[in-house]
This record gives sequence, C-alpha cells and structure tokens, in this order.
Amino acid sequence: MDFKDYYKVLGVERTASDDEVRKAYRKLARKYHPDVSKEADAELKMRDVNEANDVLRDKEKRAAYDALADRVARGGSPEGDFRPPPGWDEGFEFHRGPSSGPADHAEFSDFFSSLFGAAERRSATRQNRRARGEDHHAAIEISLEDALNGAEREITLRGIETGADGQPELKTRTLSVKIPPGMHPGQYIRLAKQGMPGHGGEPAGDLYLEVRIAPHPRYRIEGRDLYMTLPVTPSEAALGAQVEVPTPTGGTVELTVPAKARNGLKLRLKGRGLGGNPPGDLYLLLEIVLPPADSEAARQAYEQLAAASTAFNPRRHLGA
Repeated sequence: MDFKDYYKVLGVERTASDDEVRKAYRKLARKYHPDVSKEADAELKMRDVNEANDVLRDKEKRAAYDALADRVARGGSPEGDFRPPPGWDEGFEFHRGPSSGPADHAEFSDFFSSLFGAAERRSATRQNRRARGEDHHAAIEISLEDALNGAEREITLRGIETGADGQPELKTRTLSVKIPPGMHPGQYIRLAKQGMPGHGGEPAGDLYLEVRIAPHPRYRIEGRDLYMTLPVTPSEAALGAQVEVPTPTGGTVELTVPAKARNGLKLRLKGRGLGGNPPGDLYLLLEIVLPPADSEAARQAYEQLAAASTAFNPRRHLGA
C-alpha cells in the first residue's frame, strides 16, 4: 500500500491550524457527501477526507503521523510497499475528541488501520472509552415558499453505517424536518442526536442540514433579496399607474409605477424578501410589453402614436 499524504487530501499545508483543518474538511465534506455529490468516486473521496480529518484534528495522532512522515521522507519507501516500522507509535496514546464518534476502521483504508487501528484497540482495552457521537452534515433543497413560511417535510438520506457483520454498508433513513420560517441559502438546520451514535453511554452527535433553495419560476434570489420581472404596458410606463403585484408569501400588494418609467427600472418593496435581521427586500424590474397589432383598432392606435412621436428616434444613440 502507498503512504497517504493527509495534508494533500485536505488541501492544507503542514503548518495548518486546527481551524484551517476544520474549514477544509467542511468544504470537502459538502462537496463529496454521498447525499449531494454526483461524482462517480464521491464515496471513496469522502472516505479519504474523513480519514484525513480524523488524523489531523487529533493532536496525538497528528504528532505521531508527522513523526512517521519525517521517517518515511528520510528513509524512503518503495511505491506501493509502505509498512509502518515496528514501534513507530511508542509514546502516543490515540483517542478521538469529544465531538467524535467511535473508531470504526472498517470504513477507512488499510493505511489508516495499519497505523491507528491496533493503537486505538489497545487504548480501548485500557479504559472504558466514552465519546460523544460525530456530527454529520448533509444538504437539503427546499422551495422558496417553505423558506419564507416554514414547513414540515420528510427527507431521505443515505449514509455509511456498520452492519451486523462489522462491514460498512449504505443505508437509507427518512427523517421529519421542521423548517422554520425565514430561512435563506447557506443556513443550517440542526437535528439533535441524529448524527453518529455515541460510545460508552455518551449521546449521539447532531445532524446539520445545509439549506439550499430550489430555483423559482418567478423570483430570483440574491442574498436575502428577491428579484422579479414586472411586465407593464407602454401606457402604464409612460403615464404612470397603480398595478397589483403578487408577493412571495401570498396575496398581492398595490404598487405605484411612476410616470415616464423606463424599461428595466428597479422598484423596491421593503422587507418583502427572505427573512433575517434585517429582512431582505423584493425588487421589481419593469419590463415594457408591447400589445400586439392584431386588430384594426390596435393598428390605428399604433399609427396615431407614430404620427404623434415623429421627433422620437430610439436609435439616436447609435448615430442613426
């Protein structure tokens, strides 16, 4: 087997701080989690990312791994033929931190197990290991209406669990999720004790669901603000008008279109966007829509408009 460079797996330098390691792990976990990733080898990459995070976030494991990496760099090792030297882990006691779950090396590589599997099994026989379960992360996509008004939905997640035979297997579970009103993209919903089981009587970890909002046929999301195209007639734009506008939470509101309004003019409805403190706004982009000349009356109206607008040249800015 090959020697694994865990720093390269997470994309961090060897001098990376605990916070940098944590941020790199979260970014890659969101990218390769089997519930959201469409990459063919997402599960394998997720395993490597979990494995690297397991080592680099634990001070004892990281120190031992760094010492071993230095020995490998000095002495060299034939490619594909790495074996940890005898006694390499003397003086280190490996454990998992309070936010981690039990060591289940069936889901990790042979390289990891060759280094830390036996060491943690020895540690487990010396003490009654107690550890809170690991937190899990997943992403859910909700509708804009659910984000604004709140809802209760059932979601289905897939994850690796240890079967009765001790081997990892992909299992599916369904959870009921309460979506609070006022959510916006990037926020998390926490489901207490829905992560990995605890060890030694400690509680399970939590499940964090990253909120994503599905594209909407009418509204576009930018941060906490919503944007909508509002069609108006030429007469409404030229003379001004009161028009009814649908709102994202339901119902309508009366909006004043100012006289001499131009195509693309942006009007704001304060506080009608996504929730927050302060809440976002709803922006309406005017789009002047021409009535079709599909009747004699419509054609005569256009002819009268043309006769009254002979001084108007829409191509003047082109030098025409």
